[in-house]
Amino acid sequence: MLGGAAAASALAGCGSGGDAGPADTRETPRAAPPGQPSSSPSASTEPSPSSSGPRPLYLGTYTSAKGGGKGIGVASYDPASGRITGRGTITGVPDPSYLAVHPGGGTLYAVNERERGAVTAVRLSDGKVLGSRPTGGAHTCHLSVHPGGRWLLSADYGSGSVAVHPIDASGALGERTDMVTHRRPAPRAGQQGPHAHQFITAPDGGHVLAVDFGTDTVYSYRLDDKAGTLTEVAQAHTRAGAGPRHLTFHPGGRYAYLADEADDTVAVCAYEPSSGRLTIGRPQSTGAKADTNYPAQLAVTPNGAYAFLANRGDNTLARYAVEADGARLRLLGTMPVGGDFPRQIALSADGGLLFAANQRSGTVSVFRVDGASGEIRLAGEPFASPVAVCALPL
Repeated sequence: MLGGAAAASALAGCGSGGDAGPADTRETPRAAPPGQPSSSPSASTEPSPSSSGPRPLYLGTYTSAKGGGKGIGVASYDPASGRITGRGTITGVPDPSYLAVHPGGGTLYAVNERERGAVTAVRLSDGKVLGSRPTGGAHTCHLSVHPGGRWLLSADYGSGSVAVHPIDASGALGERTDMVTHRRPAPRAGQQGPHAHQFITAPDGGHVLAVDFGTDTVYSYRLDDKAGTLTEVAQAHTRAGAGPRHLTFHPGGRYAYLADEADDTVAVCAYEPSSGRLTIGRPQSTGAKADTNYPAQLAVTPNGAYAFLANRGDNTLARYAVEADGARLRLLGTMPVGGDFPRQIALSADGGLLFAANQRSGTVSVFRVDGASGEIRLAGEPFASPVAVCALPL
């Protein structure tokens, strides 16, 4: 279940980094100093999301996997055609398997999914690595930035812990202000311990939620915005053995959608902003036809009308209509992803493009999204990226 060069597991939990994709065959336009991309977008000159010009795209990989990347891939994409162009690599960041950007747009954050978990900050104007901070846990697999821009939230799969780090004015990280290990309920049978898989902020901004694969639980915490400390306020439990992986909120803020990796289901969850309490609904189909399938992540269109799910194993994208103001998901069907083992998906800011990082084929597929019908259509040939496990379009 561990990433990087760790052994692959029966369930592709936070890791499976041992499933190597092809080596990177892109040409680098010009040599770059260590720690800098060959050509990276400047924070001061970056076009607005509505611009018709090329937009930045950052790619996460496992550097310790056979055939893996050399760091964070730097690319751009055409918002009209979806075509991706490689720009180089930001080196000096080990196993950057998940990425997030600061709300101000000037700093990129990456996990270091290794036994000694850590998080790294990178300045986007010149690709300079601003430094790393230990999380205190093992195999950091997910991170997100609190909307206020002052705190970085991270999840450690190997130790089942979550951490908070302060972000200073330059975008660099300070020493962590809190760390919590999920000790209750006890991990289900067959698990060696808790496995925190995601740590995100709810739309209300005051609560942060941690999804734990090993304990079949979503934990709700109140984040002290001044001290950066966590106070648990609620727990939501899936049915035994569901193995929750990723939670995605509807834009309305009252509902969220949970991908359950171990039992190949999704669930609609009701969320109460005043208390931070999540209520998990009944399991629903992922649409997968393969004998073995591990749903990975959901993405919801900006208008809240449609949701998409990455199906690893079935190698499809499931498409759902979102109904009743977010309270219902209706499966519309599935479409081949054009790659092998879609680990993560993300929508462009305007919702017009959907990116799928295909871990085992070492590719990123791009789909055009019809905002009116929710139909998706592959936009050209997938882009080669070694052991692609995260695509972050800006």
